[in-house]
Amino acid sequence: MSQFVWLLDRGAALVAYPVLYLAVLTGVLYNTESFGVLHEAAQRIHIELSVFAMIVTLLHAGLGILDAWFVVTGQVPAPAYSMPYFFGGITVGGGALLMLVVAVLGFTDAKRFERPWGPRVVHSFAYAGFTFGTVHAAAVGTDLTGLIRPLLGPSVAFLVYVLLLRLLMLRKSSSNTIST
Repeated sequence: MSQFVWLLDRGAALVAYPVLYLAVLTGVLYNTESFGVLHEAAQRIHIELSVFAMIVTLLHAGLGILDAWFVVTGQVPAPAYSMPYFFGGITVGGGALLMLVVAVLGFTDAKRFERPWGPRVVHSFAYAGFTFGTVHAAAVGTDLTGLIRPLLGPSVAFLVYVLLLRLLMLRKSSSNTIST
């Protein structure tokens, strides 16, 4: 049973992370018309992709809690790293989940939030949640140790690049609006 839970947990994590990545990328493109066809594509898929990402992330969280319970109670061998490191990784993953849930609430229950914490600001917590999720994946995702440098780093750098490009485009368009 515990090995089946571990496999499902890892499988859910290996699906959740790339889908969360795509949800964040399409979220960056979603409200920026300057991205043209990418903006249009993001508008068509961002919400559905984000819902799927949250479902798989919640599945991973539930299975991860059960898997951690098996480790803590000694039903399965402890991981190859120390228990404080294990608990630190779980804590960071929990932080990622919390940030993502708050970001979703910023979108689905916008009336709950008031200035300066308006729904857009709260929805931007998705960036923090994704960052925590990336740290969680790199720290305790034993399946990713060989992929961190060649894949995880450059893909996150690309995401940061697109986000900075978006901020630059928004800043440029707002300064053009003010000067005209």
